[in-house]
Amino acid sequence: MCFISFFFLFFFSMMNFFFMIYFIMENMVFFLEWEIISFNSMSIVMSILLDWMSLLFMMFVFMISSSVIYYSKSYMFSEKNLNRFIILVLLFVFSMILLIISPNMISIFLGWDGLGLVSYCLVIYYQNVKSYNAGMLTALSNRIGDVMILMVISWMMNYGSWNYIFFLNFMNNDYMMKIIGLMLIIAAMTKSAQIPFSSWLPAAMAAPTPVSALVHSSTLVTAGVYLLIRFNMMLIDMFFLKFLLLLSGLTMFMAGISANYEFDLKKIIALSTLSQLGLMMSILSMGMSDLAFFHLLTHAMFKALLFMCAGVLIHMMSDTQDIRYMGGISFYIPLTSLCLNISNLALCGLPFLAGFYSKDLILEMVSMSNLNLMIFFLYYMSTGLTMFYTIRLLFYLMINDYNLLVVYNLYDEDYVMLKSMFMLLFMSLTVGSFLSWMIFNYPYMIYLPFNLKMMVIYVVMIGLFLGYLISNMKIYSINKFMMTYNLSNFLCLMWFMPYLSTYGLNIYFLKLGQSLLKNVDMGWSEMYSGQGMFNIIKKYSIFYNFYQINNFKIYLFSFFFWMLIFYLLLLF
Repeated sequence: MCFISFFFLFFFSMMNFFFMIYFIMENMVFFLEWEIISFNSMSIVMSILLDWMSLLFMMFVFMISSSVIYYSKSYMFSEKNLNRFIILVLLFVFSMILLIISPNMISIFLGWDGLGLVSYCLVIYYQNVKSYNAGMLTALSNRIGDVMILMVISWMMNYGSWNYIFFLNFMNNDYMMKIIGLMLIIAAMTKSAQIPFSSWLPAAMAAPTPVSALVHSSTLVTAGVYLLIRFNMMLIDMFFLKFLLLLSGLTMFMAGISANYEFDLKKIIALSTLSQLGLMMSILSMGMSDLAFFHLLTHAMFKALLFMCAGVLIHMMSDTQDIRYMGGISFYIPLTSLCLNISNLALCGLPFLAGFYSKDLILEMVSMSNLNLMIFFLYYMSTGLTMFYTIRLLFYLMINDYNLLVVYNLYDEDYVMLKSMFMLLFMSLTVGSFLSWMIFNYPYMIYLPFNLKMMVIYVVMIGLFLGYLISNMKIYSINKFMMTYNLSNFLCLMWFMPYLSTYGLNIYFLKLGQSLLKNVDMGWSEMYSGQGMFNIIKKYSIFYNFYQINNFKIYLFSFFFWMLIFYLLLLF
């Protein structure tokens, strides 16, 4: 099953690659449409849009998923239900492809909902309480986006068709379209985990590592970005897009800070994914959708590779994920360490790796644009922070001492995992330059003063130095002098976002339930039913008991009164 899936996905990837080159050279678009049902001038159609963008993205999805499935053959070796796992991954790929190739809101919704559902099934794949909580948080956060897409479908009834691709260009001056734009932006924010929906992405790391490599780094989380790239013409002058720029910049910054406090290997990589998603969303909301697409593709490659290396590492460390236990791994698994370091440096934007081409271009276009200082600061700080947590991770994994066991023997690498990793390694080395020649049909003219041009290098150097300092932290750390306990707690817990999106929402309902229980169930209803009747009967029975105990005394007393009354009656 593994090998067949790998072969087919890889074959489709190559096929898409050659088609994509042909489409770019010929400047072609294929639009296929089947009418399913029509009623009262509304037609429900199944349509497929094949242009260079969807073909290129499909090629990347197929390539990553093929290497992930090949990797799972070894990673999930002891799994009883391996076929179930692979079928879930294939379902996920199918949903993603449906989302990529459809220019129709209804089929987009099918793909979108399929992504959310399969993602939930994969997050709860290892069945325990933590996975269940993470899966519920993931599913319910994505529900908001699904509801927004449903509302977009109902709003687009006004246009008589759900093929948004036809009327993107005259959508911008209509108030109805402003509502659709807002809903789309909220939907994309839930799927791509922007503030205030960020907390589900690190929680979803409860899934198996191949799932993290495919779903939560390169495909599912970029679905929101892809949707906004497709709708970019419509959103370009909206106020909400400026709002998205602020939120995604803050997401980028927040993820960069939180990754420096995190000790869980997979969560560090998840937070770096969140940071890169913030970068894509923010450059998208500045109107440069081609740059966002470029970064989306390059990022998918090296981030999937990074997760795969983390999976090898976790297996080798007898299933522990805490980086404080790891160290000195470059002696034992040199080739995996090579992949890990190259993908990490591509993430930082080291020149001539994949991340450099997209990241550097984005930052230079930001420097060219006429935005305010805050956005500029968020971009450059986040770039510095990327270098910061990467160098910290590198020190903890490669240079520090091994801390898990006193006597240890770490096994050599698995060649099945290595083959799939080398495929992605080659891609994350070459894909940046390849795409920059391929997808930009005109060059960007960038004209900056020397210091502004070198600003990226400056922040990267500062980040590198600070990462070195942080990785050498002793008990008297820089943290103690710079901030209070509460502030570092705030920064460590993703600005309290996991608490806000769980307890912050359900505390009111729980409090209402508590007060109802106290005042109604154990209060008035008790008083008027069980307890109240019991109390009344108890009082009466005490009264009767008093009569029965003092029987003779009361008899004489009542006899005396009775005779007195009788006598008085006789007198009168």
